[in-house]
Amino acid sequence: MSSSVERRSNPTAWAAFWFALAGLVLMPIPLFIGLILGGGLSIVAAVLAVIGLLKGLARGGTGIAPVVFAAIFIALTWGGISIGGGTVW
Repeated sequence: MSSSVERRSNPTAWAAFWFALAGLVLMPIPLFIGLILGGGLSIVAAVLAVIGLLKGLARGGTGIAPVVFAAIFIALTWGGISIGGGTVW
């Protein structure tokens, strides 16, 4: 690979995607374990998503697709927590 080839991936956006997915999967665990694990990972994913979005927009919009999916996963996690997910099911 030559040095003139620009790197197209956005690792921060992918990290936000995986953290958000893990938060969504762990959120339904009862007895406040899911609330702590899912909610905590979701907050970390939200911070990474904002950073990934800013990096992606600085590159002309490349690499922001994982941020969009991360935002959807974050919204689903917070919605699940707001109706009782992670507390007692």
